[in-house]
Amino acid sequence: MASQQGTVDFLVDQMAGAGTLAARRMFGEWAIYCDGKMFALVCDDQLFIKPIEAIRAWIGEPVEAQPYPQAKPWFLISGEYWDDREWLTELARRTAAALPLPAPKKKKG
Repeated sequence: MASQQGTVDFLVDQMAGAGTLAARRMFGEWAIYCDGKMFALVCDDQLFIKPIEAIRAWIGEPVEAQPYPQAKPWFLISGEYWDDREWLTELARRTAAALPLPAPKKKKG
């Protein structure tokens, strides 16, 4: 089941204070970027955060689940946290800050 646009829009709006956010379709689901870094997935209307040790320590004991078949486990963020704008914003900010910048794209030619 593909995620609904409304779910993605809501989550991006809730995390808007973390930086420059963007959502992009990816294989029928969604990837969420903060300041150019992909840090979250929305799959089957569930929020998954890239599993980074610094975030594990901040969350405490995150639930881990596969966002799609054959994927490695990511941190599954329960819907009960979705209304907490401050918490989600901090989660997005901390996760993006811990990730490296994406590699520059190679020029053709």
